Amino acid sequence: MRDLHNNIGFFIVGLVVIYALSGILQTYRDTDLLKHEIKNEKTIEPGLDVEKLGKAIKQKELKIDKTEGAILSFKGGTYNAETGEVKYVTKELYGWVKPFTELHKSNSKGIVHYFTVLFAIALFFMCVSAFWMFKPGTKAFSSGMILTVLGIVASIILLLLG
Repeated sequence: MRDLHNNIGFFIVGLVVIYALSGILQTYRDTDLLKHEIKNEKTIEPGLDVEKLGKAIKQKELKIDKTEGAILSFKGGTYNAETGEVKYVTKELYGWVKPFTELHKSNSKGIVHYFTVLFAIALFFMCVSAFWMFKPGTKAFSSGMILTVLGIVASIILLLLG
């Protein structure tokens, strides 16, 4: 069991690093962490209301800050209600970061999901096989069991807070 635990652990170390880093990025996706500005200019349908304008430029909860004639100003841009010209700034992850975060968004339709499911099974195995690392009744096993119970309680608290 120790050999299998070690071999699987060494095999998945790269994935653990990727998932850990991309998990941190997902946590801060509502910030500008590792994002750069993209200036957008295009012409859309004139005379849109705020809700339709937000949908057209893919900005949720768009709020108009100021109106000067036909020009509507919002955070990061303007919209000319007469001509349909819209200029706005979006922030996107740098290209080298996107593949990391896409792993967290994999779904059953993409081929990557097979790898993510195998990774989840490997992590589950690592958790379960850890109980065979020490003989029951030893101090190391007892303290491991205490830490396991504390970890489960902390996880339940986290779920309840979320």
